[in-house]
Amino acid sequence: MTLLYICIATLAGGLLSVLIASTLTVALLGRVVQGLVSLSAGVLLGTSLLHVLPEAFDSGADTHDLFIALLAGLLFFWLLEKAELYRHGHHHEGDGHHHHHDFDAEQAGRGGLGILVGDGIHNFCDGIIIAAAFLADTQLGIVTAIAVVAHEIPQEAGDYIVLLNAGFNRARALMFNALSGLASVAGGVVGYYVVGPWEALFPYLLVVASSSFIYVAVADLLPQLQQRLSLLHTLRQVAWLAAGLLIVTGATQLLHSHAH
Repeated sequence: MTLLYICIATLAGGLLSVLIASTLTVALLGRVVQGLVSLSAGVLLGTSLLHVLPEAFDSGADTHDLFIALLAGLLFFWLLEKAELYRHGHHHEGDGHHHHHDFDAEQAGRGGLGILVGDGIHNFCDGIIIAAAFLADTQLGIVTAIAVVAHEIPQEAGDYIVLLNAGFNRARALMFNALSGLASVAGGVVGYYVVGPWEALFPYLLVVASSSFIYVAVADLLPQLQQRLSLLHTLRQVAWLAAGLLIVTGATQLLHSHAH
């Protein structure tokens, strides 16, 4: 049953984001991704700091070792992104077609391929993270899956825009995005069979999962929201971020109430 939950959760993360991207026009995506970035930052920070990390630290594992795992995870994802294998850019503003009338098609095509490879690795890592969370606790797995879906939606929407700019037509951009999304299912299955027998490692994997969420939120999402904006736009950002936190806490309370 746990494997089924993992497959459903990872499939939702990959395909739901692609479906949302496919139903929106590029112009509309450019306008809504900014709000979704704020929302997903709130979801990721709430999930990691209020739920996943406390679960890991309540496990009885050595606190010092868990902090080492957190530091190692942050550095690992930083190095992966430096190698352009774990990218999170959303390219949400100024990425319309009018910016690319004179682009080099071959270079843009390579850029699109790089995005797909990076997303595939990113999604595979997300699948392992979801598997580890479900193996530790079903409720934690559901909350973690919500966090992954929340940050996949603006990422996939942004990547969809970039793939269009790289010369892909809508159908190809959506198809390749969907294929890279399926890497999360592969990661979930691998995580279930590889991580499953090593129960003592669960707290450390949860900390690494948290380091992934914190890194994405702090190194990528929040800096995108740092432009000088009017008071109204700033309040909108804060509202979207607060909504992300409320989604996480609301989902957790709902799951706890059903469990009891």
